[in-house]
Amino acid sequence: MSLWVFGYGSLLWNPGFDVAESVLARLDGWRRAFCMRSIHHRGTPEAPGLVLALDEAEGASCLGLALRVAPGQEEETLAYLRERELVSSAYLEVRLPVALADGREVEGLIYVVDTAHEQYCGRLSLEAQARIIARAVGGRGPNSEYLWNTADHLRSLGIDDADLDWLSARVRALSAEKST
Repeated sequence: MSLWVFGYGSLLWNPGFDVAESVLARLDGWRRAFCMRSIHHRGTPEAPGLVLALDEAEGASCLGLALRVAPGQEEETLAYLRERELVSSAYLEVRLPVALADGREVEGLIYVVDTAHEQYCGRLSLEAQARIIARAVGGRGPNSEYLWNTADHLRSLGIDDADLDWLSARVRALSAEKST
């Protein structure tokens, strides 16, 4: 049986595993949001950044990519994703139905935010998010780079995300202010 992974953030531009097939997809009941503090990859425990997570929301849907793992690499990919995504236990690994743009429906392996975890911060305003993202740096680099890469890849896929577009512009403005 094929293993499908739903990508909505960095998995769009840095899956880290061999992808046999990539299809635009929709996950219903969830929204993409900067609602998780990052203390490893895009921030530190002393100065957390923010990363995207799927936050459950009635009536919401999230557009992204369904990535089919190369045949024979399912176990290796699952181990890799668990090491990458479950580093601080702030994500929960779930399997949910994902609607592919070509009409198929698959079961997707998906990492969603644990709203009971201390890193969850689902109530931050966009301005507060922008200020955190503009200054944070973690083990994988600046938080702003993560935002811009994700927003650029969403645009290249034809996926509109007004919040990420606003955040991208605002973080660029804050970064320009900081450098003058």
